[in-house]
Amino acid sequence: MPKDAAVEKFAALVRALKARDGRSYEALGRRLSVSASTLHRYCSGATVPEEFAVVDRLALLCGADEEERRALEAAWTEADRARRRAASPAPTPVPAVSAAPESNPDPNAPDPNAPDPNAPDPTAPDPSAEDLSAPEAPRARPRRGAPVPLLLAAAVALVVLALAAALLGHPTRTASAPAPASTAPGRTAAPLPFTWSIGSQLWEGGCGHTYLVDRAPRAVAPPPVAADSGAWAGTHDAVHGGEALVRITVQGRSPSDAVVLHALHVRVVDRAAPLPWNAYRMDNGCGGAVTPRHFAVDLDRPRPLARPVDGLDASGAEVRKIPAVSFPYKVTSFDPEELLVSARAAGCDCRWYLELEWSAGGRTGTVRITDGGKPFRTSGIKGRPAYVHDSAEGRWITDSDSGQTG
Repeated sequence: MPKDAAVEKFAALVRALKARDGRSYEALGRRLSVSASTLHRYCSGATVPEEFAVVDRLALLCGADEEERRALEAAWTEADRARRRAASPAPTPVPAVSAAPESNPDPNAPDPNAPDPNAPDPTAPDPSAEDLSAPEAPRARPRRGAPVPLLLAAAVALVVLALAAALLGHPTRTASAPAPASTAPGRTAAPLPFTWSIGSQLWEGGCGHTYLVDRAPRAVAPPPVAADSGAWAGTHDAVHGGEALVRITVQGRSPSDAVVLHALHVRVVDRAAPLPWNAYRMDNGCGGAVTPRHFAVDLDRPRPLARPVDGLDASGAEVRKIPAVSFPYKVTSFDPEELLVSARAAGCDCRWYLELEWSAGGRTGTVRITDGGKPFRTSGIKGRPAYVHDSAEGRWITDSDSGQTG
């Protein structure tokens, strides 16, 4: 069946965007939260997306300008109309319904006119009639019971008395009283359809980070390598100074049943004045060529949000923007996802955690992301004494001594 001209025009624009970007269907589909086969159907014209949002995200990923996005939306609108026309079924005549023939009686059904086999034989002698010819045997006097109406009246009286005692002796349950425990709708003891893990001792560029430590410089060990940062921070009871980087890795349990990640929320559980501790910098001037895209969180705001931020790739001849990708994401066992969160604080010592909303297979839920069961912690460093490590002398020195500003 030949494709509609509007659908073919739209598919050609999508193919051009994909060719311009150069990434594979799998790589682009992962960023768009669609499968590689679905994206291929968009490019071939076999399918038109039901919403323009996924196409607009593709345009942004591939660097389309505002004019190209408007042209793409107009082409999608015409293709969507063609899809709807093709999907509309033609009216079909409703067949006349004939009267159902009278059903045949069940041969096994009992004949209502047949005699009841359990009925007494009218020709048989009545066993209750006295045989006047036989001698009368002595009979015991039957024990007379209470009349039936009297028994019924007594039972009714007992029920009424029991109800009256219950109502007078115990207060009725009001609407505000807790109901008996039961399983809430939608709640289940089934395991999560995905796994998650975190890295909470990350350094920017692998070398740049600041810790607040309540110790004098002589009592602080030299900076560790980034891989040993967790042990160093634990030994010194260190707190992230100014910024905390948290990487969340989410992976589905099934290769085919995707889990949709809908949103990431930030919850601040405690705010205090910034810690009056010394600030120790883990670098002495370093940086990376690539700034990954991430979710930026301003903990000083009353209601912090996780805001997607573009990354930058300066490893080549030209600086290339790495477009941010907002929710939703999809994950399977073969297609995990990493979410990088940069939480900054200047005017508080903030304790916080994250909540990840998800859905899969008709289930929905929210997972609390913490630092080993405890809230994450980030404190401002403004005005704190700042130190860097002089590897030549093997000691901590102030920023002014090192010739750097804090």
